[in-house]
Amino acid sequence: MIGQNETCNAEQIPMSYLTCTLYILEGWTGVEHLEEYLSYVVYLTWLFTPLLIAFLLPAIILVLLYISIVILHIYKRRTDLKEAYLNDFWDGARQMVATLWYVHARIWNGYEVCGLEKIPDGPALVVFYHGATPIDFFYFMAVVLIKKKRILHIVADHFVFSLPGFKLLLDVFSVLHGTQEECGKALTKGHLLAIAPGGVREALFSNENYILIWGNRKGFAQVAIDAKVPIIPMFTQNVRESIRSLGGLRLFRLMYEYLRLPVVPLYGNFPVKLRTYVGDPIPYKTNVTVDELADKVRLFYFNITECSIPIIYSKVANFLGGEGAFLPSHVYQWPILHYYD
Repeated sequence: MIGQNETCNAEQIPMSYLTCTLYILEGWTGVEHLEEYLSYVVYLTWLFTPLLIAFLLPAIILVLLYISIVILHIYKRRTDLKEAYLNDFWDGARQMVATLWYVHARIWNGYEVCGLEKIPDGPALVVFYHGATPIDFFYFMAVVLIKKKRILHIVADHFVFSLPGFKLLLDVFSVLHGTQEECGKALTKGHLLAIAPGGVREALFSNENYILIWGNRKGFAQVAIDAKVPIIPMFTQNVRESIRSLGGLRLFRLMYEYLRLPVVPLYGNFPVKLRTYVGDPIPYKTNVTVDELADKVRLFYFNITECSIPIIYSKVANFLGGEGAFLPSHVYQWPILHYYD
């Protein structure tokens, strides 16, 4: 019989090869009931493997980022080109990297963009909610580059610029430190600029309720007013269901607030459906204040996270895009539960 040993000891006791091996090991080690211990180890392995996988899956994003960097270095080393041709040279590299991310987005998350036609040909400020990672924005950048042939400049936190090997990637994809002067220059040159007002704090410490952690940040509205450009709000459905953080633990919050260490563990990268909704542009108007403009953007996120996204989307988009659509007085009485310092 397969898997059966005829005898294992002098008493000619028939048993399986595994049982025989355990019997011999018990004799060598002097440990009784070794089979029970091994069964317990197998049980623990079976129990914790899904949990381990959940924490390792977010590393796929980091792997893709470094693959993107490798692609850029390959392009950089292919030939020496003059500075005058550098932009055309990097266009090919950007398209290749964007294709890598777009294919991953379609296969892993079935990624879609609703309202891409609302991205203008001229300058605009794109405001987005920051998930545990900006994976949805990586996807969105790829779609805009492939389908609109436009580069989305983006503001990143300072710690991103200290990541090893990232300099080339940040330079090629026009990632900015985010001072108001730097943002203003990008917009006056006719570029698209994206910013998440909540930044790293929102990424790490928001949750599945999509809480906006903007504090008193209104600089994005001031930048849009100074540059006289529209603001385009965008939101990705299920971005918090894809990857989550353990930011609810007080220790990690204290480490970030006092030491600025973004070390909150992430888990997930689940293959959930991701769909980005692009709102109607909020146009520049001479009589709008910074507070009014910032509140209009917050209203978009309040409605789109409180209600059913497919239903409320058209209503919010129409409201934001309507002529003279400032916040009505009754809006200030709404319980804006998803906005915290």
